[in-house]
Amino acid sequence: MGARAQYVVVENGTWQRYYSHWAASRVADDLLPGPAAATRCFRANREIDEWLDDVWCEGAALVDHDRRTLLWFASPDSWADHLAARAVLARTWPGWDVRFAHDGMGDLTQHLDLGRELTRAPGWFETFEAAGFAHAEYSEPHSVASLRLPDGSVRAWGSDWEPVEHLAGGLGLIGHLAASPATPVLTDMPYGGVHFDPGARTVSLWAVQTVAGIHDWPLPGWEGWALDFRGDDHTLQAGLLPADFPFPRPSLAAALRRLGNGLGTPPPDNGPLLARAAAAPGPEGTTPVVTPAALAPHEPADPTPAELAALRAAITALVAEAEESLP
Repeated sequence: MGARAQYVVVENGTWQRYYSHWAASRVADDLLPGPAAATRCFRANREIDEWLDDVWCEGAALVDHDRRTLLWFASPDSWADHLAARAVLARTWPGWDVRFAHDGMGDLTQHLDLGRELTRAPGWFETFEAAGFAHAEYSEPHSVASLRLPDGSVRAWGSDWEPVEHLAGGLGLIGHLAASPATPVLTDMPYGGVHFDPGARTVSLWAVQTVAGIHDWPLPGWEGWALDFRGDDHTLQAGLLPADFPFPRPSLAAALRRLGNGLGTPPPDNGPLLARAAAAPGPEGTTPVVTPAALAPHEPADPTPAELAALRAAITALVAEAEESLP
């Protein structure tokens, strides 16, 4: 099974859908060089007349030239990689409203005025009765769950669940949380977190991945509770965590360098040189021949040398800024 991706390009009042069987892990990379390069890349894929759903689609992007809006989602390798991609997109898509599609395909179809339920069957959000809590026994959990106790203090645990799975477990999870043993101190940032405040009847959630269904609040079992959805902003929960269980601070500069190191190098444009060679007179009685394999043309769907140069310059500037901000 491949990592399926779907792309939507909106221009001049019309939109088209495209599909790749393997490119979900490359969605952010293909967006980095900017709107023109991303549009060429997406249009080079197969055009389709159907929508993928949240199960089958592992990465997607909607490029709306009419409203200068970009919506996208993909699974990041790490928290820092997600933030690095967001920082670069803010530079290479100037004047655009660039948003991570936390509601997955629902955000894309909603943008097109098709509603959030187009790709979702009724009752698609599966709940379960919490019979325990999937706390993590290692220092790099998928998410962090925190709870304000009746005495006003806050406890936190590493969790093997995705952030939204804590909500699927319903209110019964809170009792299991309070009874859970301590988990190891974090050595890397999680992909998201959820904080429960029973006194205020509020749930706060953040994530650097999709949390499909988050706009359908209240989710089943949470009637009477308020949701404080923070997008990918972890700072509220960071301020609530106990002193002995802080979020780490991964290097944004290192993540930006990884992005830069992963950029492809465009093939040299040998056309003019070889054309001159073919036009030059050969020895008497001979005809100059150019082997087609010697040509390395630029693929139309790839970023141009100028686009790659601008992307590298943006990453270099962001690395310098990230290093200057270090304490």
